[in-house]
Amino acid sequence: MSKYKYILFDLDGTLTDPYEGITKSVQYALNAFGIKDEPLPKLKKFIGPPLKESFMEYYGFDGAKAESAVEKYRERFRDTGIFENQIYDGAAQLLSFLKDNGFILAIASSKPTEFVERILEHFHIRNYFDNVTGSFMDGRRTKKSEVVGAVLEALEITEKAQVLMVGDRYHDVEGAAAVGVDCAGVSFGYGGREELEAAGATVVVDNFNELKNFIANS
Repeated sequence: MSKYKYILFDLDGTLTDPYEGITKSVQYALNAFGIKDEPLPKLKKFIGPPLKESFMEYYGFDGAKAESAVEKYRERFRDTGIFENQIYDGAAQLLSFLKDNGFILAIASSKPTEFVERILEHFHIRNYFDNVTGSFMDGRRTKKSEVVGAVLEALEITEKAQVLMVGDRYHDVEGAAAVGVDCAGVSFGYGGREELEAAGATVVVDNFNELKNFIANS
């Protein structure tokens, strides 16, 4: 019997690969500010972290300009980029296994909840989750620690030792640690094994089968 009862999943780079939709939408936003046609591989670092902070960190935008860039990003992402996305092979099967075996599943994403819900419905995996928590459209609750904390509150979780966060970036690991829960890193996302281990992940797995075995045998 696993010590874990609640499994919280990041979305981008963990259950789905949003590379095309996110990078093209970031490119669209940068174009609007005169930064023309940045190569998409250069923009994959935007996958995972909060968008506003990424525009500030990588392009030196101030807060107001970064907020405007997020709005431009959403112009393209809202109806086009959101579906330039694909679910990772094996993700639905893992969710089905966990649900069938009594685990309580949730989404903890820095992406706005509205977009997360649409993506989950699009890939027909919304039914696996007891709770879906993302950020607000106005920029609140983008820090992963805030998102994970909100899930704990929504599900009325008091035993943090029963919670496992699953994500692909150091933000997921650090956000989980900040609220006192374990984090399994998936190396196939956008951070990679080295980043996840350096952040202090409880375990790093290379595929969904390894993740299933870790959860089931913990």
